[in-house]
Amino acid sequence: MPSAQLPRAVFAMDPVHLPLLFPPPLMARLQRAAGIDPALVVRDFAEPAAASALAGAEILITGWGCPRLDTDILDSTPRLRTVLHAAGSVRPLVGEALWGRGVTVSSAVTGNAVPVAEYTLAMILLAGKDAFGHRERFRRTHAQPTPAETAATGNLGRRIGVIGASRVGRRLLELLRPYDFEILLHDPYVDATEAAELGAQLLSLEDLLRHSDIVSLHAPDIPETHHMLDRARLALVRDGGVLINTSRGALVDHSALTDELVSGRLHAVLDVTEPEPLPAGSPLYRLPNVFLTPHIAGSLGNELERLGRIVVEELERLTDGLPLAHEVRRADLARVA
Repeated sequence: MPSAQLPRAVFAMDPVHLPLLFPPPLMARLQRAAGIDPALVVRDFAEPAAASALAGAEILITGWGCPRLDTDILDSTPRLRTVLHAAGSVRPLVGEALWGRGVTVSSAVTGNAVPVAEYTLAMILLAGKDAFGHRERFRRTHAQPTPAETAATGNLGRRIGVIGASRVGRRLLELLRPYDFEILLHDPYVDATEAAELGAQLLSLEDLLRHSDIVSLHAPDIPETHHMLDRARLALVRDGGVLINTSRGALVDHSALTDELVSGRLHAVLDVTEPEPLPAGSPLYRLPNVFLTPHIAGSLGNELERLGRIVVEELERLTDGLPLAHEVRRADLARVA
């Protein structure tokens, strides 16, 4: 396609992410598929230097640091027809203003699901071996564990409860298949037949919490899921049970969870919290039954290239007149993370 006919694209994100998302081979492919200036990365749509580029932009390649595409921003991009999001969920990015203008949206969320599911699998396996508890005891005693201390340890036959058959949840279910686990699933949009196809037994949320050894959260952050694990539901988890949250902190009543963890009744692996980060005085930083990480489960470092590759492939499909492979529709946002 001659360069004069290439669609006009503009980067809209924090520029710090650009080199890892689009290393030179991927950037070259982007430039072959669209007219784009690698040196122009818009984060503030009100900047005068960005105005002319945005006015002619048909495609926005967005990422972390891009503001929500509200009416004012859309008014500055009158020719916009496609948003290609080089990150995870587009929920913080798009709203009724964008959907109302008929803009097509694509996201690399399926690529971002890969490291989140890998992180979760690793934590499930470590939690089943009580690796975090053994580490704390070993630091304190410098002694090998006794048979009594390892009696409840092991991954054979563990019941893993997965809340949410989102993209991450489904990827995790795939990763769990080779292991000797019993997999339980709760998702209001999945029936028993589909759950069985995913390798899981479908249960109500309350029954999943009662019967799981390890519970992993993968539901979307929407009003219906706000504090879905409240005090009463957390109380259903068996003594010594483990909660893993790589979704959003708002899905759990933080005060109730803190009380359960301070009491020592439950264990937790938390990559997300409410608020994020936690205040410096939070007891969760110090508790031996809490493994706390700073929102690292999603794509970091060299994993960002996977997201960039998805965006490049989407752009190439777009310019070849093919349907997008990772299009996000408004209805999707109610059921997937």
